[in-house]
Amino acid sequence: MSDIRFTEKPLSDWMRNTAADSEIVISSRVRVARNVQSFPFPMLATEEQSREVRRNLIDVLGFEEVHKFGEFHVLNLNELDQFDKEVLVEKHLISPDLANESRNGAVILSEDESISIMVNEEDHLRIQCLFPGFQVQEAWKRASAIDDVFEAHIDYSFDDRRGYLTSCPTNVGTGLRASVMMHLPALVMTKQISRVLTAVSQVGLAVRGIYGEGSEATGNLFQISNQITLGQSEAEIIENLYSVVLQIIGHERNARERLMRDSKQRIMDRVMRSYGILSHAVIMDSKEAAQRLSDVRLGIDLGLIEEPSIVQMNELNVMTQPGFLQKKFGEEVLDPNARDIYRAQMIRDVLKH
Repeated sequence: MSDIRFTEKPLSDWMRNTAADSEIVISSRVRVARNVQSFPFPMLATEEQSREVRRNLIDVLGFEEVHKFGEFHVLNLNELDQFDKEVLVEKHLISPDLANESRNGAVILSEDESISIMVNEEDHLRIQCLFPGFQVQEAWKRASAIDDVFEAHIDYSFDDRRGYLTSCPTNVGTGLRASVMMHLPALVMTKQISRVLTAVSQVGLAVRGIYGEGSEATGNLFQISNQITLGQSEAEIIENLYSVVLQIIGHERNARERLMRDSKQRIMDRVMRSYGILSHAVIMDSKEAAQRLSDVRLGIDLGLIEEPSIVQMNELNVMTQPGFLQKKFGEEVLDPNARDIYRAQMIRDVLKH
């Protein structure tokens, strides 16, 4: 049986730490995609081939050089129920694609969940490193170091001209996806967000919602990531993302300062109204919860309120998601109305402490 304690707590340990610019950049993530030479991509592999790939990749954990990254735990996806998988998606530890497919998938997690290595997802191997705040360069260094360990023991699919070969052509080359999760409420309130995000898309970066491609940007949370993996080095990709995110941070800070200078009472009213509703509501859907949690987070960052803490805000972002609510409250599958009731209860309980 896989170790399910990772799905029983809402917040990964790495998210309890603070870092530079964390009032705007929630987290930084780097992911590298790799495939094992002489094996078909996961979508084309037989049951026996995908099992062998999983076994070979997990065997790498036995080598001594892995130990410098700490202790790892292997969760086989076919040993988890659907709600455990949903919680792992909500914590950004696996992708929706891995959760929904059955091809001998697994995830290798570090103790603090800052390292998540997906096996037999769209590619055989996807190494993901997560850091709090704006630490995309640090996340890349760690992902690269882990990648070096695997490459020392696994023959990767690699072409001298094209680089690393991946299941999706958009990842060919470096196989690198770097992203930051940003909280940009002031740019939304001042109606500057469209202009800023349009400019971002013109320099080779993508803007997505909280769960990546195809997801909606709720709660004023936006994921900014590179689109180009071929024709640029890893250093160029990271530097481009870093410089653009620095500019967005500056725009958001300026917008917050303008709001505090010109509309402080209105912002205070908005924050306190959201805090009051969160503290007393009996029914709360996910979209409203995300928006009101965003308002309260902004109030904390601006020094308008002292409680709750940012850690509690981070916890509630996960605890209010459908998978976590189902796992905590549901002996049977919860319908949307029941989830909305439990979501409101969960928020009230957290804000009381």
